[in-house]
Amino acid sequence: MNHLGLVAVVVRDYDEAIAFYRDALGFDLVEDTRIDDTKRWVVVAPPGARETAVLLAKAATDEEQARVGNQTGGRVGWFLNTDAFDRDYARMRAAGVVFEEAPRHEPYGTVAVFRDLYGNRWDLIQPRREDRASARGRRRLAP
Repeated sequence: MNHLGLVAVVVRDYDEAIAFYRDALGFDLVEDTRIDDTKRWVVVAPPGARETAVLLAKAATDEEQARVGNQTGGRVGWFLNTDAFDRDYARMRAAGVVFEEAPRHEPYGTVAVFRDLYGNRWDLIQPRREDRASARGRRRLAP
């Protein structure tokens, strides 16, 4: 079956990005391979993730540098699912992650928006129990 393998996040510096994703978000460093003198293949993922991971892509041009921290035009661009919202919210806050809001309960689950070290907006979300199984089977995204 096909699946989404990697999503790229454009970063200013590999090492500072690795530190944030590992130490603040609790991700695992899956791979860090040097390609040449300036480029590395750096992949991080939440613990236990089996399909989708994040490629930390260092900005190499002025245009790419201009996108660091605003890859989605200010919208939430990434959704970090959790099975224990309160635990992960507290751990992330203690690690210095900046949340824009208090957790809120929506029909689809518990959610709070946070920013990564560059300002990209993410959702920390615990989907409603019945939504977890059905979300895996959905072929079409809701508007």
